[in-house]
Amino acid sequence: MRAIGIVLAGGNNRRMQELSQKRAICAMPIAGSYRSIDFTLSNMSNSHIQKVAVFTQYNARSLNEHLSSSKWWDFGRKQGGLYVFTPVVTADNSNWYRGTADAIYQNLNFLKNSHEPYVVIASGDGVYKLDFNKVLEYHIEKKADITVVCRDMPETEDVSRFGTVRMNEESRIEEIEEKPLQAKSNTVSCGIYVLRRRQLIEMIEKCAEEDRYDFVRDILVRYKDLKRIYGYKIRDYWRNIASVEDYYNTNMDFLKPEVRNYFFKQYPDIYSKVDDLPPAKYNPGASVHNSLISSGCIVNGVVENSVIFKKSYIGNNCVIKNSIILNDVYIGDNTYIENCIVESRDTIRANSRYVGEEGKIRIVVERNERYTI
Repeated sequence: MRAIGIVLAGGNNRRMQELSQKRAICAMPIAGSYRSIDFTLSNMSNSHIQKVAVFTQYNARSLNEHLSSSKWWDFGRKQGGLYVFTPVVTADNSNWYRGTADAIYQNLNFLKNSHEPYVVIASGDGVYKLDFNKVLEYHIEKKADITVVCRDMPETEDVSRFGTVRMNEESRIEEIEEKPLQAKSNTVSCGIYVLRRRQLIEMIEKCAEEDRYDFVRDILVRYKDLKRIYGYKIRDYWRNIASVEDYYNTNMDFLKPEVRNYFFKQYPDIYSKVDDLPPAKYNPGASVHNSLISSGCIVNGVVENSVIFKKSYIGNNCVIKNSIILNDVYIGDNTYIENCIVESRDTIRANSRYVGEEGKIRIVVERNERYTI
C-alpha cells in the first residue's frame, strides 16, 4: 500500500479509574485473548501497510512487552516493519509527549525518512475492522487534504466524550467540535485520519513553531476552513474504550453471536500475540452459560454472561455473573461476583462477595499476596 501507519498509543484517561494504573489503555485486554491495540494493528496489516510506528508513553511496560515481536501481525519483513517509539531525551528536547501532534513532531524523522506518499494515523484504543485501502481511495477521489473516518452514533448515545463533526451533502466537514458540552451532531470522529505525508510534515512543523501540541485542536479545527477536510463514514461495528463503562460494554458485546462471528469468523482476521497455554478445563460441577472462557483457565463453579481471561482459576461453589475476570486471577471457593471487573493477578479470598450496584460496574482490586513462604 502507498501509505505508512502511525498508531497513537500513549494516552491515559481518568475515566478508566484503577484499570489504567497497571497499563496503557491500548494494552487493555479485550474478548478473552486480545489487546485493544491488536485491532488497529490487524487492520493495518490486512490493508497491506507494511511500515507502522507505535507511539507509546503512559505506563507502557505491558504494551511494549506485547509489541516485542512484530511477527504476530505479519510486520516482520525485510522491508517495512513495526517500530515502537517512546519519548527520549535528546540534545534538543527533554519533554514527554505533550499531545498527539507533539508525539508526531518528536518522531518526525520517521516521516521524513519514509518514501510512501500517504500516512494513516489511528488511535490504538478502538475495536473495529476497517480496510484502509478504501479510505485512501476515497481520499484520492475527493482530492481531500485530510480525510477523517466518522461514524453516526445512536441518538440515545452520549457523544460529549468524542470529537463530533458536521458535514455537508458532499461529505466535506464544515464543523468540528472536540468533546463538546452540548453536541450539535451525533456523527463522531473515530480518531482515524488519512493525509499526504509531506503535508503532515509541514503542518506538524508549523504547530511546533507556534507551541501547539494537539492534532485535533491545532490542525483539524484550525484548518477546517483552509483545507479540504472530508469525512468517510463507516457503518460496521466500532467502539472506543474511553471509560470503565465503555470497556465493560465492549467486552460484553463479544457475548453476542453476531459480534463474535464478525470479528472471529469473517475475513479479514484479527491477530494477537499467542501464548502457549492449554485449553480451558471444566471440572465436575462446573456450569458455564453464554460466556467466553480463555486458554489456561480452570473452572469449578458457575459462570454466566461473563468474560474470563487467560490463566484464571475459579474455585468450587463460585458464582460469576455479568462480570469480567482479567488475566491470571485466582478466585477462592464459595465466592460470589456480579457486575464486576476483577483486575489481573488478583487473589480473591474464599467466601468473598463482590456485587456492583445496578447500572454501575465495580472494579475489584485485591492486593493479597498469592505466594506465601
